[in-house]
Amino acid sequence: MLDINFIRENLELVKNGAAAKNVSVDIDTLIALDDKRRSLIQEVDALRATKNAANQKVVQLSGDEKQVAITEMKKVSDDEKAKTETLTQIEAQWQELMLKVPNPPSKTTPVGKDDSENVVAKLHGEIPKFDFEPRDHVELGRLTDTIDIENAVEASGSRFSYLKGDAVLLQFAIVQHILHKLVSKGFTPIVPPVLVKEEAMYATGFFPADREQIYHVNPNEDDLYLVGTSEVPLTMLHYKKTLPAEKLPLRYVAYSSCFRREAGTYGKDAGGILRVHQFDKLEMYSFCHPDKSEEEHELIRGIEEEIMQDLKLPYQVLNICSGDLGNPAAKKYDIEAWIPSQNKYRELTSTSNCTDFQARRSQIKYKDKDGKPQILHTLNGTAAAIGRTIIAIYENYQNADGSINVPEILRQYVGKDKIEIKK
Repeated sequence: MLDINFIRENLELVKNGAAAKNVSVDIDTLIALDDKRRSLIQEVDALRATKNAANQKVVQLSGDEKQVAITEMKKVSDDEKAKTETLTQIEAQWQELMLKVPNPPSKTTPVGKDDSENVVAKLHGEIPKFDFEPRDHVELGRLTDTIDIENAVEASGSRFSYLKGDAVLLQFAIVQHILHKLVSKGFTPIVPPVLVKEEAMYATGFFPADREQIYHVNPNEDDLYLVGTSEVPLTMLHYKKTLPAEKLPLRYVAYSSCFRREAGTYGKDAGGILRVHQFDKLEMYSFCHPDKSEEEHELIRGIEEEIMQDLKLPYQVLNICSGDLGNPAAKKYDIEAWIPSQNKYRELTSTSNCTDFQARRSQIKYKDKDGKPQILHTLNGTAAAIGRTIIAIYENYQNADGSINVPEILRQYVGKDKIEIKK
């Protein structure tokens, strides 16, 4: 959420930012509602002051004078009640519009209509050349008996899978390697809850915009939501708290399962484990001083690149354009790994600077040098989307017979150099 005073003082910036993100929100109506809201607040406050003064006067009167004063006080009280009800209605409309206003893109975010206009910021690594026709991860998983989609369909439907045997060892090898790396860099490891209240989804900016992508669990009983990223419970770790400035940045890395409905993606990446309803991630998160968030963003991006280089995966870095940003982020980078079977790069990780957008909704602050509470900045970054990382490893490290070499840096955790085919 943006500060209403910031919106009022930067109308063109906010309007242009919403347009650049393809978000339809009526800023002029929001300002008109805010004018009414402010006027009504003053009127209600004035009526309450008049009523309080009348209350004090009544106790000093008697007879007809007291009855007249009581009648006048009741009229003031009725007027206050009516205006309070109007104010409540206006504030509900105002709040609804405020929640729709997106964070404006940063000055270094390219303007573009959708993901086709994202900008390649960097290329790294050599694309592998095979002397055989490379297989996709589904076929490699079948040959090695490590990815089972058919039985997962029987159990849960489409866009689910079983990981088996060496794929499971590979998954936790990735987790072990990255956790050790990030803990050594000062990140605190977290295993968060993956079911959260609706309040948490609003606090992080996923509601109202992304509601159709989120699983709602037992609406009339538990009334909880399955998170699509541990960014949500990590934000809530310091919900409505004021953090000591000297402790910033506070950096966390969370391991969790994540869930997405993938609404609107019928037929898109339907085979395999690239686009699924349930997946595991390691997510970095930082609560930092506003003056340091751009620097922090580059640090998180650097860690993501370091992980890709550890795994020796060819990749490209994208500077995400305004139309592909989403509401909370002011700037975002995606890192895409080369997928041989598709002959193109596909997203493995992303990192976003959400500036004060989430922290304002979540009321997370720090104290400045004068002891005054200020809104801090939040950033997030995927250390590894495990399933997609497995895809990239399988396809880039495959051999002619369908076996898969284990990246050297993971061999100590997997306990072998190669995932063999099943005879």
